[in-house]
Amino acid sequence: MRRAGAGRRRLTESDPGLLEALLRLVDGDSRGDPERALRWTAKSLRNLAAELSAQGHQVSPGSVAPLLRQLGFSLQSNRKTREGSQHPDRDAQFHHINQTVAEAFAAGQPVISVDTKKKELVGDFKAVGRELAPKGSPVEVRVHDFKDKELGKAIPYGVYDLKLDTGFVSVGIDNDTSQFSVASIRAWWEQLGKDIYPDATILTITADCGGSNGNRTKLWKTELQQLADQTGLTIRVCHFPPATSKWNKIEHKLFSFISKNWRGKPLLTHEVIVNLIAATTTRTGLKVYARLDPDSYPKGIKVTDQQLAAVNLQPDPFHPEWNYLIAPTKNER
Repeated sequence: MRRAGAGRRRLTESDPGLLEALLRLVDGDSRGDPERALRWTAKSLRNLAAELSAQGHQVSPGSVAPLLRQLGFSLQSNRKTREGSQHPDRDAQFHHINQTVAEAFAAGQPVISVDTKKKELVGDFKAVGRELAPKGSPVEVRVHDFKDKELGKAIPYGVYDLKLDTGFVSVGIDNDTSQFSVASIRAWWEQLGKDIYPDATILTITADCGGSNGNRTKLWKTELQQLADQTGLTIRVCHFPPATSKWNKIEHKLFSFISKNWRGKPLLTHEVIVNLIAATTTRTGLKVYARLDPDSYPKGIKVTDQQLAAVNLQPDPFHPEWNYLIAPTKNER
């Protein structure tokens, strides 16, 4: 029987300064410090052991791992939490949006969240993610991700009904312009919205500050005016503050589930993309409708000051650049 206390002594007992030396190497304060012998970009077990040995501490790479765990260290990936510079009225705008949406819900009026999903190459290109397949039989795809001139790209523009947890996606094939954005909203209204909300008088839209539905885009406002005139709806728009696009409901209530549904699947044709989007569901009851929009939407359309002045725009007292109404002009006396 081994005598109590026999055996090799712990490294931290035979070398009391080992833990302190290791902590100095991996300390968060030393990340990227050019004066340090070991940069944070080289924090492998082998490099840590080599540097400790150079300092007179005899330790192997395998022994460094339990020492790091003892110090409370583990492998960590980056976490997206910093949103960059924040507008001083960021939170106030969130409160304004929440209040506006709540009032619309109480009045039985439709509220939609809109945005463009990431553009996708159409064809047998490598898809992000993995799916189950017979062992040793992966789906073969192209080596290089160069756009196919015949198949082109897919531009999914989404409309998400906040109250009914229902998505509507128009898959465009041309350009992501304000005309395309409003055409997608118009298609949602004609195919779903007007039957679901037959007594609607106001359509509330929450959108990002940039892109084809940006608050500074003149074409966005003139196209919304046409939509208001065609439908008879007053359109209320609330834009999210700059650098807060991920707070838009459509991002994590619709787009995230579409990405999960087609992970690992090459988007071979536009028909495949439409079908995969339409097949997206969740256990909480999400339903998604999808359509292909084959129309052309040219870039570079200029809106004159006269055209912009003709928009029946009613700015909100609170941040009118973010919050405004566009009322139908044909109903005015």
